Amino acid sequence: MTSVAPSLGFRDLTLAALGAGLVVALGATPPIPLGILPVPITLQTFGVMLAGLLLGPRRGATAMAVFVALVAIGLPVLAGGRGGFGVLVGPTAGFLYGWIPAAFLIGVLARRFAGIGSPVTRGLGNLAACLLGGVIVIHACGVAWLSLVVGLGWWKALSGTLLFVPGDIVKAILAAIVCHRIESFITLDRR
Repeated sequence: MTSVAPSLGFRDLTLAALGAGLVVALGATPPIPLGILPVPITLQTFGVMLAGLLLGPRRGATAMAVFVALVAIGLPVLAGGRGGFGVLVGPTAGFLYGWIPAAFLIGVLARRFAGIGSPVTRGLGNLAACLLGGVIVIHACGVAWLSLVVGLGWWKALSGTLLFVPGDIVKAILAAIVCHRIESFITLDRR
């Protein structure tokens, strides 16, 4: 019996592993705790945005799934050297789980904008993809987790995460710029 969804080949899996490795490398920077929520500011969401933009939906989401698996087996790949199953049930888990659909959505939107208009239009499309996937999706997953699983009220969870939005917008702008610069040298294959 054949599969309806196309499988990922060796090249796809290699690129997904590199995307996960990028997020691991960005985790080497120390997290910045805010004190209000148990969720620190990290550069790793910048890596999620880049994975979606550069790798496309399937490979980007696969990269984030690989990253979550690395966390699950206990590797200290999150900012601050965190890892292990406890992280996957802790207060920051919703944000982490949100990385998978975020990278997928960013990849889908970036692919749609790839063939249209001028480089400025494509750059603005990539920025919009990062804002929708890398900010809204990740925050929605994080707020839902904090509210439903941790027991923090919806309003408190939402208002607490708003502190992260300005930095996430800066990361989205930087990711769109980096993608634009890379696209000026090579044609991206966003599967």
